[in-house]
Amino acid sequence: RSGADIHPGADIGERFFIDHGTGVVIGETTTIGDDVKIYQGVTLGALSFPRNPDGTLIKGGKRHPTIGNRVTIYANATILGGETMVGDRAVVGGGAWITESVPAGEKILA
Repeated sequence: RSGADIHPGADIGERFFIDHGTGVVIGETTTIGDDVKIYQGVTLGALSFPRNPDGTLIKGGKRHPTIGNRVTIYANATILGGETMVGDRAVVGGGAWITESVPAGEKILA
């Protein structure tokens, strides 16, 4: 009913807040810390599966990002990948596309 797609395997901390849940996607291996705020259209998703030398997919493992404590992620931001971490107190601006880690306290603008 909310328009948010939150996988039941996601690990979500305390006092997690979604403002206007439409279009929010949170993947299975996402880890979210405490006191995190996200806005509409945010995707915490996976990159493509890695492949073996023979081309077969390697499944399992962490594929979705880790979000630290007291992070704010504004509307329509996309954060992808199991090795991607957003540090404590970071702010991710609306429309940002993130596939690399963000240091604690950093502000990323779109």
